[in-house]
Amino acid sequence: MSVEKVELGRALFFDPRLSVSGEYACATCHRPELAYTDGRAQAVGVRGALTRHSAMSLTNVAYNPAFSWTDARVHSLEVQMRQPLFNEHPLEIGLLGREARVIAMLGADVKYRALFEASFPAAAPISIKNIIKAIAAFERTLISGRAAFDRYVFDDDRAALSLAAKQGMALFYSSRVGCARCHFGLNFSGPIAYAARPVARAIYANTALYCREQHGICPGKFRVPTLRNIALTAPYMHDGSLASLDQVIDHYAQGGWQGSAARQLRPFSLSVAEKYALIEFLKSLTDAEFARR
Repeated sequence: MSVEKVELGRALFFDPRLSVSGEYACATCHRPELAYTDGRAQAVGVRGALTRHSAMSLTNVAYNPAFSWTDARVHSLEVQMRQPLFNEHPLEIGLLGREARVIAMLGADVKYRALFEASFPAAAPISIKNIIKAIAAFERTLISGRAAFDRYVFDDDRAALSLAAKQGMALFYSSRVGCARCHFGLNFSGPIAYAARPVARAIYANTALYCREQHGICPGKFRVPTLRNIALTAPYMHDGSLASLDQVIDHYAQGGWQGSAARQLRPFSLSVAEKYALIEFLKSLTDAEFARR
């Protein structure tokens, strides 16, 4: 990490010239005002093809122990980034086969040439490997920790949460509702990796969304995503099939889709007031400063 590398990575993250169409950047699927998601049920590639899953939030992505909805082997941002850059089915950025042209384009840009030389002072600093390193450096600066929840818990600001949100917080952590069985820890996503604990194991869970057994289609287990900035990241779940927090809570309250094979979900009941309180707590995890930045 360095200031220069982060500045370079930020420029590349928002630059559509990396894509085969010249109109598609990393930020197309990871928009800052939506906590680095895109508001779609499924992300859309450069030629309009749908990807299999929704674009995951990059909120506090530096702490993730894994970087894919389904594959625990994707263990770093650098490994993850090769998927959108080089995927062909579906085509996302479309860098494969265009590497030399992109390197030449960046080398012809005075600003980029200076940033690459400052970031990677060794010979031939402009390379695909260094493009990936720089974007990953920028993504590691996407730290969100100033939500109302943080001010309440860490600043001891008793007024940061409304009474309803405090009631919702108690429900969230209760054994009756059980949200925190999966969404625990600083990032509300299970175990995180950090300096004192560089190795952690991500949680993958079957959320019992649907099961069409006659066609052999049943969802497997998907990585538990962060709930930080959740009010900005609709629609929800790995496939974007639930449009609102209200629908998400209803889904879990009924124990998931009852035809699903996932039986670890335990149904629970909420009054209208309790459901409102739980949603208010979830909204308190949104960091307005992060979205504006």
